[in-house]
Amino acid sequence: MKKAIFIETPYITLGQMLKEESIIGTGGQAKWYLRENTVMVNDEPDNRRGRKLYPGDNITVPDAGSFLIRSKQGE
Repeated sequence: MKKAIFIETPYITLGQMLKEESIIGTGGQAKWYLRENTVMVNDEPDNRRGRKLYPGDNITVPDAGSFLIRSKQGE
């Protein structure tokens, strides 16, 4: 089951999402984490910490699960 991540802005970066979900401790760890782990964004591997994630995007993080970006405006 996918965990919904609600955002109030038009997008969130992959690095911000990893930090918000406590997958990494600091934003500075994102570059290292993405180099060492294969994170899938919409079923394609992506290692860019600045990758913009928009509502509807699906993210799969090894050993952390699957996430779905949602807009708070859609509540």
